[in-house]
Amino acid sequence: MTLRKVNISILIVAVVIFLLVIHHNFISLSDFLRRELSDPSPLGLQPIDFIPAAPQRLADERNDKEIPVVIAASDERLGGAIAAMNSIYQNTRANVVFHIVTLNDTVDHLRMWLRIPPLKNMRYRILDFDPRVLEGKVQVDPQKADNFKPLTFARFYLPSFVPHAEKVIYVDDDVIVQGDIVELYNTPLKPGHAAAFSDDCDSTSSKVAVRGAGNQYNYIGFLDYKKETIRKLAMKANTCSFNPGVFVANLTEWKLQNITKQLEKWMTLNVVEELYSKTLAGSITTPPLLIVFYKQHSSIDPMWNVRHLGSSAGKRYSPQFVEAAKLLHWNGHFKPWGRTASYAEVWEKWYLPDPAGKFNLIRRHSEAYEAK
Repeated sequence: MTLRKVNISILIVAVVIFLLVIHHNFISLSDFLRRELSDPSPLGLQPIDFIPAAPQRLADERNDKEIPVVIAASDERLGGAIAAMNSIYQNTRANVVFHIVTLNDTVDHLRMWLRIPPLKNMRYRILDFDPRVLEGKVQVDPQKADNFKPLTFARFYLPSFVPHAEKVIYVDDDVIVQGDIVELYNTPLKPGHAAAFSDDCDSTSSKVAVRGAGNQYNYIGFLDYKKETIRKLAMKANTCSFNPGVFVANLTEWKLQNITKQLEKWMTLNVVEELYSKTLAGSITTPPLLIVFYKQHSSIDPMWNVRHLGSSAGKRYSPQFVEAAKLLHWNGHFKPWGRTASYAEVWEKWYLPDPAGKFNLIRRHSEAYEAK
């Protein structure tokens, strides 16, 4: 009887030890998974800096709902990104958090600029973009390597920048926002749509013809319809294109549909087959977006992307229309910080001088030179 009790005691101790081992392993696994899920960023998309919260007084004044805005900030255009963020921040009471994608050598300059008084309470997160993520996906002409701008592809990797958000806004650095960004954020997206863009055929945007390339407002202006791979997609050449410089993304759908992988697939195919139109100057980010989102995107209010302000030095819109626009977009060669630009005075209202003195408005320098 005594021996039986001893055996039972040993068995109980063994069971307890077994359960403790399982419990320990379960906790270790949970910790591991938590670490994995908390850092979903691939190579080159690593957070550097984050301002966690505004002072309590400002937090009370602003809406609790967090509005994530992604913007790319290259060093040579940093003043544009600063002006864009300033215009968004000053025109809303919403709890906006900027996810600023930049290159490592720009971080210190950017951080210094963000510390100036008008922006010191702005919430932001800085992410370093490593161009190596684009290897094999973009063909760079060795003679024009300096013209390659890797940050233009930041918009393809939105879930990596804001992994826990359901919805996000992306804006280019050559915009000024005059409305409340919450209105753009609240753009309704149709079921199954991962993004909403502004179509190039809308009534507020002028049609920009590109000699020898059809029109810049339809698909044939961006894609080479002589290539069999493009023809097999059965996309109508006269389909209205859209502008990817401002859009709203449903990241839940984006991830479900693997949009980033789809975009990378077409980037890689273009390196091999040269699918993009050669006669259209400038855009190498628009073509893959047009393919992936063909008849599968919602629309934003045209007043939230009044564009082509940078396509010429002349003024194509009336002052009343410019004032009524919710977002002004200087897409094109004539940037508002350049020597010649339309409506530069509107943009300058939101520009904040560089405390480091590296970024200067070109026209101011040329005016000062001519005055001497």
